[in-house]
Amino acid sequence: MSKSNKITTIFEDDDIILLNKPAHVLSVPDRYDVNIPNLYHYLKRQQETVFIVHRLDGETSGIICFAKNEAAHRHLSKQFQERSVRKIYNVLISGKPMDTEGTINLPIAEVPSRRGQMRVDKRKGKAAITTYTITDQFRHFALAEVQIQTGRTHQIRVHFQAIGHPLAVDRIYGQRKAFYLSEVKKHYKLGKFEEERPLISRVSLHAHQLSFIHPSTQERVHFTAPIPKDLAVTIKQLHKYDV
Repeated sequence: MSKSNKITTIFEDDDIILLNKPAHVLSVPDRYDVNIPNLYHYLKRQQETVFIVHRLDGETSGIICFAKNEAAHRHLSKQFQERSVRKIYNVLISGKPMDTEGTINLPIAEVPSRRGQMRVDKRKGKAAITTYTITDQFRHFALAEVQIQTGRTHQIRVHFQAIGHPLAVDRIYGQRKAFYLSEVKKHYKLGKFEEERPLISRVSLHAHQLSFIHPSTQERVHFTAPIPKDLAVTIKQLHKYDV
C-alpha cells in the first residue's frame, strides 16, 4: 500500500475501532471482486471479530467506525438507524451558492438503467436530508461543512448536484474528473516536456467528524480525521489564486 493510501487508527478500545480511510480504499469487500483491498479485510487480518457499522464511498476519505463485538455492533447500528449519530463532512463544491447555509430535503433513488448511480426521485425515492454551511467562498468554488441526517448512497454528491453546485471533482455527478491548478492560476506554464498533474483526482469529499454514544460508557464521544493532503493542497491553492 502506498504512502498516500496508508490506513491509520484514530481510536481503539475493546468495543470500537475508528480508522482514517484513505481515498481509493474500499470500506467493505467489493460485491464482485472480494480480492480488492478493503478496510474490513485489513481489520480481519489483525483480529478475529469485526462488524461493519457503516461505510464510505470508495473515493471518499475520512473517518469510519467498526465494532469489535456483537453488543457494540447492535448499539451503534441502532444509533445509525435512529439518526442520532452526528456525521460532518468537508465538501468542496463548484460555484457560489446564494445561501451560506441551508437544508436540502430531496428523496433519492437508484437510476433504473445504471446500477449504483443515484438521482433525486420525488416519486420513488427514499427520504434524504442534508444540511450545510459555507465556510470558505472562492471565486469559482466553495468549501462547505456538511451534515447528513440520513445515509443514502451518494447522498451528498446527488444533493449538491440537484441544487446546481456539484462537487468540484466528481466524475459521475460533477463536471470534472480531476482539478488542475491551471484552472485558476493565470499564466500557468509548464516546461517543454512537463505534464501537469492534478491537485486532486477523486471526489472532493472528506468525512471529517463522527460523534455518537459509546456502547459501554454511554457517554457521547467525538472523533476527527484531519483533512488529507490532496484536498488541503487544493484549498490552499484556491486561497491564493481563486479569490
